[in-house]
Amino acid sequence: MQHRLITAITSSVLLLLMSPVCLNAEEMVVRPLPQPGPLDNPLKGWCPYTDAGTIRQPYSMVFLYVPWSELEPTPGNYRFDAWEKSWNVEAARGKHIIFRVYIDYPSLPSGLPGWIREAGVKETPYKAHGGGLSPDYNDPKMITAMERFIKALGKRYNKHPRIGFIQLGLLGFWGEWHTWPREELYATAATERRIIDAYRKAFPDKSLMVRYARDYAGQQSWIGFHDDMFPEDTDNGKDWSFLSGVRSSGRVNNWKQAVIGGEMVPNKAKQWLGSQYNTTQTMLERAHFSWVGPYCPALERSDSEEFLERSQALVRKMGYEFQLTELSHTRVAEANSAIKISLKGQNNGVAPFYYPWSVELALLDSSGEIITSKKTNWDVRDWQPGQFSESAHVPFDVQPGEYRMALGIRDPWQNRPAIRFANELPVIDGWTVLSRIKITK
Repeated sequence: MQHRLITAITSSVLLLLMSPVCLNAEEMVVRPLPQPGPLDNPLKGWCPYTDAGTIRQPYSMVFLYVPWSELEPTPGNYRFDAWEKSWNVEAARGKHIIFRVYIDYPSLPSGLPGWIREAGVKETPYKAHGGGLSPDYNDPKMITAMERFIKALGKRYNKHPRIGFIQLGLLGFWGEWHTWPREELYATAATERRIIDAYRKAFPDKSLMVRYARDYAGQQSWIGFHDDMFPEDTDNGKDWSFLSGVRSSGRVNNWKQAVIGGEMVPNKAKQWLGSQYNTTQTMLERAHFSWVGPYCPALERSDSEEFLERSQALVRKMGYEFQLTELSHTRVAEANSAIKISLKGQNNGVAPFYYPWSVELALLDSSGEIITSKKTNWDVRDWQPGQFSESAHVPFDVQPGEYRMALGIRDPWQNRPAIRFANELPVIDGWTVLSRIKITK
């Protein structure tokens, strides 16, 4: 309580000092001052491995690879509980998750469940990328088993609030939907289609990503994409580059409703944030990236101030960065009367937020206690890059008195406001304090 009271007093001072406020007899208008946005807002920014060494920059997500054999060691015996225990390692604690299930990860033991091998699905040895065994993705037994597995995966994780985004995986080397240079080992377009349809049915509420915007995937307006050679192959002038495929399939606007992200060229962060930084910046903006990982600059040790500044600039540009420009409401209102509240802002990032997290308004007392909160009908997914505005009539059923009004966007996993704004505004328990209001009888 003492900590909250100190925070509340501090926030009151900050609210007066940092937010230009216009008062008249009827209306309060607040125009918050801008400042650089947070570096660990949810579902954007760096998304590193949890087991590749020290993570040296702020982050809000981690990336997990998992072999199919670990999750379904025998038919229908799903070991999701055991896998989820690994989510509690220190590096992953409190972080959202992006995951990819793989079958064939070159240089690692096969991720194909033994029972599928015993059912007679053929595997072909290869030497590329360190070698491995490539299964026959087109075997009907294989396809049926993958579809059944995807259904179980969706039953477990479609509504799981900690899961941020999911890569389709399964097919090809690393689950990246290719077997280059052994292209004859890869799945047919018909097999790809069945896997895409299975994921779509199993995960209607998650933003999904596939490696390439081609064939059937290139016909879908709902799907996101991941570029795993960012920024070198993002748009390099070749017809096989990431964005070339996106353009040729007509999927240039998918980012408006489906997440785009991917991995930086491994071990090249100092190059791409050094002499070739302009290319990195351009590619991030052109492709509308929301996140980068699992290899990313956050894993690199550098004493360069320029490296850190450029890392921070990229994170702030990734995905969304909401900045409020104006809030207005009546200065005095009767209890339980509908108060008209108008909000203006801008998204300074390159992409929207992809989930319908609840946007709420709250009243706080002088100690910083939340007295009441109300959900609005505002859809944060509509706050696309550029300006946005909202309005609502909100009744607050509270005792007469002086209150501070706050805004929060609630993370359903943590069940508290989590998205912060690029403004000089006080924050109490995740709530961004905006203004004052007097409630009368």
